[in-house]
Formats: sequence, C-alpha cells, structure tokens
Amino acid sequence: MVTGRFRTLAMLSCIGMLLVLLAGALVTNTESGRGCGDDWPLCNGKFIPSYTVESFIEYSHRLITGFEGLLVLAAFYATYRLYRNNKVDFKEPLYYAGGALLFTIVQALMGAAAVLWPQSPPIMAIHFGISLIAFAATLLLVIWTYRVKNGKPVEFSVPKSIYPRALAVTVYAYVVVYLGAFIRHTDSAGGCEGWPLCNGKVIPEFEGATTSVFIHRVAALILGLAIFGLYTHIRRVSKNKAGLSVSAAWAVILVVCQIFSGAWLTHSIGSDNWFLFTSLLHNLIITGLFGILIDLLIRSKRLQEKE
Repeated sequence: MVTGRFRTLAMLSCIGMLLVLLAGALVTNTESGRGCGDDWPLCNGKFIPSYTVESFIEYSHRLITGFEGLLVLAAFYATYRLYRNNKVDFKEPLYYAGGALLFTIVQALMGAAAVLWPQSPPIMAIHFGISLIAFAATLLLVIWTYRVKNGKPVEFSVPKSIYPRALAVTVYAYVVVYLGAFIRHTDSAGGCEGWPLCNGKVIPEFEGATTSVFIHRVAALILGLAIFGLYTHIRRVSKNKAGLSVSAAWAVILVVCQIFSGAWLTHSIGSDNWFLFTSLLHNLIITGLFGILIDLLIRSKRLQEKE
C-alpha cells in the first residue's frame, strides 16, 4: 500500500507536467518563444524581466517547468525510498518516476537549447513529443497509486495477441502527434480551409502547408480506426471484459473527441482568441489519449498469458 501523501505528491507532479505541456503550447501558439530573447535561465538579462505579454508567457513557462522539476525529483526520491524497502512491489512505480525525471530533464534542456540556439520546426516538434512522454510517466505513476490503494490488485491474464496491436497503435499515435506538432511549429494550421473537406476537395492539390495538414488529417482518421479496431479486438479475445476494455473504451472516446476538436480548431483559425482555446484543448485531449495508450500498452505486456 502507499500513503495518501505519496499519492498526493504523484498527483501534483502529474498536474504540474500537464501545466508544463499547456504552457509550452501557449508559448508556441502566441509566438512568445523569443519573449526572453536568447537568455537562459535569465529573461532578457534579468531575474524578473520587464513586463511584456511575450516575456510574461515565456517566463511563466520557465517557472512552471522549474517547479515541476522539483516535484518530479521529489516523487522519484520518495519512490526510491519505498523501493529500497520493498523491491518487489515498488519496482514498477520506480520505472515511472525515473522515466518522468529523465524526460523532464531532457525536455528542459531542449527548451533551453531552443532559446540559446534557435531550433528548426522538426526539432521543436520532437520537444513536444518528449514532454508528452514525461507526462505519460507521471500519469502512470498516479494510476499505479490508485490501483494499489486498497492493497495489491487482483491480477488477470491478457491474451498475447493484444500487445503487438497495442504497440503498433501507440507508436503510430506518436507519429500522428509529431505531425500535429510539426504543423503547429511551422504555422501550417491554415493549410486546409474547411472540414472535413480540404479546400473544398476530398483530395486537394498538394502544395505548401496543404500537404502536411492533409496528411495529418488522414493519419488522424486512420488512428481513430486503429484504436477502435484495438478496442473491438480486446473485447473479442479477453475473458476479463472489465480489464483492458475500459482503457480501450476511453481511448476510443478521446480519439473521437480529438478528431472533432481538430475540426473545431480548423473553423476557429480566423479568430485569435478561439484559435488559442481550441489549440490548447486539442493538446489537452491528445495528452490524455497518449497516456491511456501507454498504460494499456504496458499492462498488455506485463499481464500477458504465460506459455
């Protein structure tokens, strides 16, 4: 069992990582990445910079990341202390806490590098992907604390056919996320006018931003079908219908919400305020979806049937 304080610490680190993700998306969508010039960790040469909207957004993102780093470090230390006393039951959460700490450091260093040496859109898209993995690790730690809240949960077996499907869907989802991040960092969101058609056509002319946006739309549709296929497969082959089916069902719901939030984002491009809101919503949904897919992937591997 874990204490309520440990569960609270894990929850705070997860919420903090979500705020880091959203703050980073806000920096990108408001083009505030140069709000502190090329100084790091100071902002325009000052510990407390002169106020501008861009510097406020960028510096707030740095502060949130700094506090989150301390929370993740505290969660890792607390997990390690528990692991030293019980290396069997706390091996799994140690991986989650360690992964969260590792990827938090990596994404912070990439953020610093982006300030000191401006990076290309493909590299900045990877920066978002690293942050997404860091969030998934903190979410997995929170989920674990609730699963063992009343003692060790009852284990169930999972057919081996689920894991390779879950792995393929999760890797593909990461690719789709990368495409979306690339579009955001290249300001290509307006490449397709209208939804579901692109510039009034089922298959538009492939030129400029239209190409990347259209590919992302098709990839998102395929992802939706793949997740639904994974859900139906789990329901068909699992004896324990309440096992992975619940996670898969949530993945289906979230991917549908993600697709429609993408449509809303497209229709809100002409309004700066609405576009900012829909962009953050789009990021929020995919963050939750990816975390659930990672949890489903890990459990499908860990609980798969023995020979």
